[in-house]
Amino acid sequence: MVSPTKVLRPLPLLTAGVLAGPVLLGLFGTLLPAFGLGPLGPGLRLSAFAAVRDWPGLVDAMAVSVTSGVLSTIGALAIASLILAGWHGTAAFRWLERLLSPLLAVPHAAAALGLAFLVAPSGWLMRLPALALGWDVPPDLLIVQDRHGLTLTAGLIAKELPFLLLMMLAALGQVDQARRMAVARSLGAGRVAAWFKAVFPGVYAQVRLPVLVVLVYGMTNVDVATILGPNTPPSLSVQVTRWMLDPDLGQRSVAAAAAMVQGGLVLMVLAGWVGGERVTACLGRRWIWSGLSLPEGPARGLGLILATVSAIAVLAGIAALALWSVAAGWRFPDLAPDALTLRSWSRFGPEMTMVAACTMEIAALSTLIAVLLAIGCLEAEHRFGLSVGQRALWLLYLPLLIPQVAFLPGLLLIPATIGNGYEMPMVIFGHVIFVLPYVFLSLSGPFRAWDGRFARVGAGLGASPDRVLWSLRMPMLLAPVLTAAAVGMAVSVGQYLPTLLLGGGRVSTLATEAVALAAGGDRRAIGVWGLGQTAAAFGPFVLALAIPALVFRNRRGLRHG
Repeated sequence: MVSPTKVLRPLPLLTAGVLAGPVLLGLFGTLLPAFGLGPLGPGLRLSAFAAVRDWPGLVDAMAVSVTSGVLSTIGALAIASLILAGWHGTAAFRWLERLLSPLLAVPHAAAALGLAFLVAPSGWLMRLPALALGWDVPPDLLIVQDRHGLTLTAGLIAKELPFLLLMMLAALGQVDQARRMAVARSLGAGRVAAWFKAVFPGVYAQVRLPVLVVLVYGMTNVDVATILGPNTPPSLSVQVTRWMLDPDLGQRSVAAAAAMVQGGLVLMVLAGWVGGERVTACLGRRWIWSGLSLPEGPARGLGLILATVSAIAVLAGIAALALWSVAAGWRFPDLAPDALTLRSWSRFGPEMTMVAACTMEIAALSTLIAVLLAIGCLEAEHRFGLSVGQRALWLLYLPLLIPQVAFLPGLLLIPATIGNGYEMPMVIFGHVIFVLPYVFLSLSGPFRAWDGRFARVGAGLGASPDRVLWSLRMPMLLAPVLTAAAVGMAVSVGQYLPTLLLGGGRVSTLATEAVALAAGGDRRAIGVWGLGQTAAAFGPFVLALAIPALVFRNRRGLRHG
């Protein structure tokens, strides 16, 4: 019988392989066809790069990718910082936190579809002035899918704001905010100025990697850019996906070359961001020593307004999806449907149920694998005294820092080698790559903070380390484990590009179907599928809250981990 300790010891190395191996293999598999090499390649040549260069929309596509990524990251970071600087610890902040927290579970595609329903020329926002001004038809304005990607940028800000706010909240406990604020305030600085001068540098150092993840995602996302971004031309990542899915296999090399261009563009922007950090740090030091303050009232008001608008926009978008899913007739500029009906659910519900079952199967299996790997790594770290440094953190974020379009196409070499019939395992494998970092980050804090005295008491009573793990630590950490699993399942439910590429179009999930419907004009179908995807992401969180409350109903201290 194999000793559990022998199984546990190689798990950190295995987890590192799961995170880094597919990325490196995928980059290599993308690099080969880009230069005309590989099974279908004609030989070493640069014709694919020439085709990308000659594509008329290249400059505009690159510009949209860069502006949407950079501006959305700066916007989300600025709003989160203003909220923490002006309102942390107040009743307004607790209210806003409760408003923003559920938005973490909303899939990107569902949030984008809801925002499109909200801000479109015939959307809710335009119906209010239309009623007042007596308009009978929507105005001829290009709001959704505008050429410059402004709506795309706004949608990314609204969706990434809760993530960055949560990361920054977690970092506050590591920078001794209260003492820093007390010192800065004692020197005459206002609340907002004191926070930015004394607290923000330490917080940003803690959340730098999540900020870079948001930047890379903003530049390279496909699902949100397909729904909210321009399409003539689209963003570069969307165009890469189109070339990759083209029936002409010769376009695969063009897609690979464009993916390399996208990767190079991301590296250039990351280098520029690092340079911007240094310039900002230099200017910030001068500002700190200058003694200049900030307009307290306007800064606090701006942060609160922008954060509230972002949260309400996403929630109103989800409400619009729900209303369209049961709308019978809904003419412009009416604010509500003429009547409500379940006809759309009867029409699309059976198919959506089957797709939802497939979606949840993939999410459950990929999350189970991720949770087991995370628990194994954390337990190995505890038992063998392994140190987790900055390098390990970079490795954890590696799949999130490398553009998906840069390495996922290269992983198609695997099914090309082993043959068809393995689409579902490939999709699950692809989801694990992206689920594991979020599961590990969600679980690592509670796991490491668990009171080790319980383990010593258990060992003193003769319990083995394995029994301590499964009979003491895991039951006491039931709520954090379930929360991490819920986060992992929500991430899996929202995965679009890994499912589309690794599934070869043969695996349908709620994400792929919702994005595909976005190109059509059937708002009722979009409402049904978008709401279904949102429910699939929220369901695990409901269970994560309900199960510990039920299991530990007589042990109040264990209900929340």
